[in-house]
Amino acid sequence: MTNSIRGLKYLLITCLSMMLAVPCMASVDINKADAVTIAKELKGVGPAKAKAIVDYRNKNGAFKSVDELLKVSGIGEKLLIQNRSNIVLGGAEAAKK
Repeated sequence: MTNSIRGLKYLLITCLSMMLAVPCMASVDINKADAVTIAKELKGVGPAKAKAIVDYRNKNGAFKSVDELLKVSGIGEKLLIQNRSNIVLGGAEAAKK
């Protein structure tokens, strides 16, 4: 019984350590978020790039795909790959109508 409890403790500590080691990144809806939120939530995106994203969206309408971000000045393939899993496209359906 002692070994079982010790093993369970070890497993619990290992799991907690792994969870704390992974940075928490929230998903950001690039069709709705403001520049401050975009800069805060996406890696490598500062205030200037975030403003460029919002300006592009305001001028061209909602993003229809994550890849469309490559049309924004300052956004490259590496940055897109780094953030792809944290980007969502709410409002894209409304933009198509």
